[in-house]
Amino acid sequence: MAVDDECKLKFLELKARRNYRYIIFKIHEQQVVVDKVGNPTSTYEEFTASLPANECRYAVFDFDFTTDENCQKSKIFFIAWAPDTSRVRSKMVYASSKDRFKRELDGIQVELQATDPSEMSFDIIKGRAI
Repeated sequence: MAVDDECKLKFLELKARRNYRYIIFKIHEQQVVVDKVGNPTSTYEEFTASLPANECRYAVFDFDFTTDENCQKSKIFFIAWAPDTSRVRSKMVYASSKDRFKRELDGIQVELQATDPSEMSFDIIKGRAI
């Protein structure tokens, strides 16, 4: 599975410059490409709403939070989105390509697998971040 250079460039911009809040990737013709990006002011709800209900995707989300010591922090989440309603072949392709694609994105701090929106609720993300 090839990875389009734009995927790495956009990820570097999210990580270093914080130009985006999230990036959604899809596999198109044997290559991982950028599907959507969210501006820096996008919310987590906007991010989850932009994931297709019945198609697999990879996504990264830059999650800002405050620790118990009142420190501002940020963690980059990698989310493998594979809804139960997506096609079996699609789920297999995404699952088999995930690790290779993730290696291309240097700086992922937390990984999450989700088959339904409840598995990546805001509370779950926050709990994994801290």
